[in-house]
Amino acid sequence: MSTTGTSRPFAVVTGASSGIGRELANVLAENGYDLLLCAEDAGVADAAVALTAAGTPAEPVQVDLATYDGVEDLVAAIDNRQVDVVALNAGIGVGGPFLETDLDADLELIQLNVASVVHLTKRVLPGMVSAGRGRLLYTASLASVIPGPYYATYSASRAFVLNFAQAVRHELADTGVTVTALLPGPTDTEFFDRAGMTDTRVGHMSKDDPAEVARDGFEALMAGKDHVVAGSARNRVMFSSKGLPEPAKAAVHARLTEPEEQE
Repeated sequence: MSTTGTSRPFAVVTGASSGIGRELANVLAENGYDLLLCAEDAGVADAAVALTAAGTPAEPVQVDLATYDGVEDLVAAIDNRQVDVVALNAGIGVGGPFLETDLDADLELIQLNVASVVHLTKRVLPGMVSAGRGRLLYTASLASVIPGPYYATYSASRAFVLNFAQAVRHELADTGVTVTALLPGPTDTEFFDRAGMTDTRVGHMSKDDPAEVARDGFEALMAGKDHVVAGSARNRVMFSSKGLPEPAKAAVHARLTEPEEQE
């Protein structure tokens, strides 16, 4: 697919096969964007087929962004097209006590949630700045402002994303390029199952609709906001606790994320 010669804006969405990423793709399609969808699983092709059938040109790229070559393959698929929006949404979690989690799983998380975000940003940002326009949306999490026992590497990775997004936003002032951090709370996606966190209090609790989270993110992105706490009012209450001492925040968070004892 090529958008050369079309006046339609062009967006790239990572983690687009399901969950918040899939819903971000839907809301971008509703607003007239051609799409390049990226994920490591075959579901990204299904997402592209569904959007194309509904009238939105959508191209799938199935690559593993936890690898250097995977990010470079995505950049190659962009093929020097002018990108109007990049939604850096791909991410995974690893649940459980840090002493017990698998080292390779933790390192893969850091590669995907942290390294690929820096890598992809480094590749797409020069073209945006040169054009004097563009919008970057980084999916962080409410966990980014609260230490996250029992998924420590995930919480820390999202803190990196939030800090990185805010820092880059400051550097891009007056370039025409905006940066927005999306901070969802517990959302009804496959995250908790994939992270091995279904045996936690947060795994059992009610969760936000990913379509609502995506719409909140899109609206904040279009408004040029620095961040948005997406989803239910409960999330904004949780966000307000960021002023507590770090040990207190960690203790509160641990009650939600600690694995329950099996009888």
